[in-house]
Amino acid sequence: MGRIVAFVYGVVAYAIFFATFLYAAGFVGNLVVPKSLDAQPVGTLGASLLINLGLLSLFAVQHSVMARPAFKRMWTRIVPEPVERSTYVLASSLALILLFWQWRPLGGVVWDVRDPVGRGLLYAGFAFGWLLVLVTTFLINHFDLFGLRQVWLHLRKRPYRPLPFTTPGPYRLVRHPLYVGWFFAFWSTPTMTVTHLLFAVVTTAYILVAIRFEERDLVAAHPEYASYLSRVPMLIPGGRRAASGTDEAAPVVARV
Repeated sequence: MGRIVAFVYGVVAYAIFFATFLYAAGFVGNLVVPKSLDAQPVGTLGASLLINLGLLSLFAVQHSVMARPAFKRMWTRIVPEPVERSTYVLASSLALILLFWQWRPLGGVVWDVRDPVGRGLLYAGFAFGWLLVLVTTFLINHFDLFGLRQVWLHLRKRPYRPLPFTTPGPYRLVRHPLYVGWFFAFWSTPTMTVTHLLFAVVTTAYILVAIRFEERDLVAAHPEYASYLSRVPMLIPGGRRAASGTDEAAPVVARV
């Protein structure tokens, strides 16, 4: 019965994540959802700015601290190891849901592209970013990344084994294609408001800082990653020689 409960918990956590991911696309792109990034401003500018920074900081701390090996070693004394990843995914989703709920738009316009071609290209960049994020998760095993593989193996009484070292597709060009996708998703907009700019700047800064912690953990856990790091650029293709199809290195997951 404990294995069934763990599996159901993992499935529910994944369902909440996926709904949150879809809502996030609408939230950032001001599409369909009842409250988006650039909804009608409410409250004073100063209070709204502090609330937004607090919400972004809360997500950043949760998302990064819970991913650190030291925290996981402590956390799995309380949370069973098969559901540790699902719990992380659920906590990240809840932090985002809180952000969506309490977000305070600021108003103001930084740029507004009116040319139809320019607007089309920026919308295409936005769609490309979200698609790249989703596709990248499947390249590195979507179901392991979001905890379903762990609870499925536990249900079947099979031990969990870490995924093998691979550099699929875009991982041969940059070490963090998933984060490249986030940058496209957050910055590609024909109308950049002050609110959107705040969101994009803070999330970009967080990702750049988090990458350092993530790569430090990867080098400590996988000596092969140091060679990969020296050959393949972080975010921009062509900065250093890309890994060949026969190279092996650790895929970078979004667990920062």
